[in-house]
Amino acid sequence: MKKIILATVFALASTGALANDLSTIRFGVDPTFAPFESKEPSGQLVGFDIDLGNAICAQLKVKCVWVEVAFDSIIPALKAKKFDGILSAMTVNEKRKENIAFSDRLYNSPNRLIAKADSGLLPTVESLKGKRVGVAQGSTQEAYVRSVWAPHGITMVSYTNQDLLYPDLVSGRIDATLTDAVVADIGFLQTPQNTGFAFAGDTVQDEKLLGQGIAIGLRKDDQALIKAINGALAEMHENGTYEALQKKYFTFDIYN
Repeated sequence: MKKIILATVFALASTGALANDLSTIRFGVDPTFAPFESKEPSGQLVGFDIDLGNAICAQLKVKCVWVEVAFDSIIPALKAKKFDGILSAMTVNEKRKENIAFSDRLYNSPNRLIAKADSGLLPTVESLKGKRVGVAQGSTQEAYVRSVWAPHGITMVSYTNQDLLYPDLVSGRIDATLTDAVVADIGFLQTPQNTGFAFAGDTVQDEKLLGQGIAIGLRKDDQALIKAINGALAEMHENGTYEALQKKYFTFDIYN
């Protein structure tokens, strides 16, 4: 059955039935979430999501174009057709599904609180009351803190992106941050910038606000493109491409 679906998808691509004849796919990305997406000093975009997007394009035999955009404006930019899909560690949740469609799941990444290792803070209303918690603008973590924690005396401080947040965490201007665990582990906790911070408590889970995994955001009316991307992802899992890319960046299974 999978082979029949894939054959249909690639037949559509070859007959020009897909959007723009599928000669090019433009992915919107905010390159501030290493190891998923970041920019080298040379200006080259690198990361797991970048490699995934390039592999999808290679599978479909189309050109990949990357469009940089701030994460808090990335959905409006998609809907305005500035690019064709969001490939920027975007979590699938119910609110976003009201506005855009999503591909099949790319991977999972848990949400964790980061605070001073000796602070005793936990990701609960009782523990964080009176504290300042930093989040990235437009993120699911921002939505969660605003809805669940802020009404109970916890101050939410939003930053343009996660990278801008860490200096304030180190200096003590904020007490903690709720963020993507993989990004925070590699991009902060394992770097010289970390001066005694660690994950605090267990993962924070809320399917409605924090979502159901990471996927590519797409316009709802681009059904042919959605099918093509899902077909490419299925083939990449089958032919070992996904597994090879995963092992390049992680020592654990990020998909399941």
